[in-house]
Amino acid sequence: MPEISRRTFGGLLGGGAVTAVAASAAAPAEAAEHPFQARTSASRTGRPNFLVILGDDLGWADLSSYGAPHIRTPHLDRLARQGVRFTDAYSGSATCSPTRFSLYTGRYPGRTAGGLAEPIANRTQGLDPRHPTLASLLKKTGYATALIGKWHCGWLPDYSPTRSGWDEFFGNHGGVLEYFSKLGQLGDHDLYEGDAEYEDLRYYTTVLTERAVEYVGRRHTAPWLLNLNFTTPHWPWLAEGDAETGAEIAARIRAAKSQAEISTALNHYDGGSVAKYTEMVESLDAAVGEVLEALRRSGQEENTVVLFASDNGGERWSYLWPLSGEKFVLQEGGIRVPTIVRWPARIDGRQVSHEPVFTPDWTATLLELAGARPDPAYPLDGTSLAGYLLRGERLAERDLFWRVRANRALRRGDWKYYQDADGDDHLYDLGADLREQADLATDRPELLAELKASWERIAAGLLPYPS
Repeated sequence: MPEISRRTFGGLLGGGAVTAVAASAAAPAEAAEHPFQARTSASRTGRPNFLVILGDDLGWADLSSYGAPHIRTPHLDRLARQGVRFTDAYSGSATCSPTRFSLYTGRYPGRTAGGLAEPIANRTQGLDPRHPTLASLLKKTGYATALIGKWHCGWLPDYSPTRSGWDEFFGNHGGVLEYFSKLGQLGDHDLYEGDAEYEDLRYYTTVLTERAVEYVGRRHTAPWLLNLNFTTPHWPWLAEGDAETGAEIAARIRAAKSQAEISTALNHYDGGSVAKYTEMVESLDAAVGEVLEALRRSGQEENTVVLFASDNGGERWSYLWPLSGEKFVLQEGGIRVPTIVRWPARIDGRQVSHEPVFTPDWTATLLELAGARPDPAYPLDGTSLAGYLLRGERLAERDLFWRVRANRALRRGDWKYYQDADGDDHLYDLGADLREQADLATDRPELLAELKASWERIAAGLLPYPS
């Protein structure tokens, strides 16, 4: 295999794994095959900063660079052109908090009791503060750590980012909140700075953006990790000009007499539209653009790894074509998510990867790039992509595994084993059938049995769901 430079990743991996992005990056079809050339010189860089940005319920094709015909996301499209756009990237689960568990711990959600909730919905559940996290492991090696935005891994008094390795926290503990009043899914105020309530009645995306801009613009004396977790475009479907509608939703929440009524008010079943959802996604894109511009102004852009992804697939108004399914299920629409990584100092831009990867891989990758080690008592389930990204090393074929109460799934290469809510087993060749419509279970019974057995072996090592 020819030498591949520090800045060139995967161009000679074979199997069409990586392609260069065409000048526009306006749609996946515009990518063209391109053989990368090795480089012989490389400048050294210190340990990178990490800016990890999550959208909330953002569907796989909701960005114009992923094919959305009606949504314009110029800032995220530019980020994709400057780095690597992953076409076969997955979330750790099909809902919010389990995926966040998998990102923070680098492990399957089912390794921990809090990760069994789909999603967390009460104060008794959460991420055990004794469990090592991406933040706590980086902190041990000298990183400054901050989380801005949605935590969704437990409420005070027992759970909080500041109890799990983050030096700073500004955001909401729960899974959803009204964008103006900041009333959350338990019916109370859910905006905090550290462990103290904080009041700001402006549109939440705007508030989080300002905080993130301030953080990246600081005069840092150590490398840093910033988890920036937007709630956009999660319901209730409200844009910046919808304060009046937000006030109506807040009034319903305050008047609610049960958790079900609170959830109904927040879900805003009678609201939303494709146009409103488009407005929200485009506001997310603008917010990311502001943060990236602040990073550029700070002089830290070159040696900052930016990772952008969604916590799970989209729902209701999301553009998911050609995928089947949506949030909550393990069909492709529920777990395949837009994912972009950029590191100007070490990775060339205008690249597309078709390598199957999922959330726990990024935890392992960031730890390796920082020179941090996982806790041997809590082995990771993800595979570091550092060698793949930096040196063009092949990733060994492996199984990507998902388990939720209603579904099960496992991907190996292009093959996917899927069991639906009725307990029926399916087998799909995603290379030929991205939409999961041609069930090959009866044509390839041996392969189906093999993948199912692999799923069972992994599942046997996880905690059982409480009855």
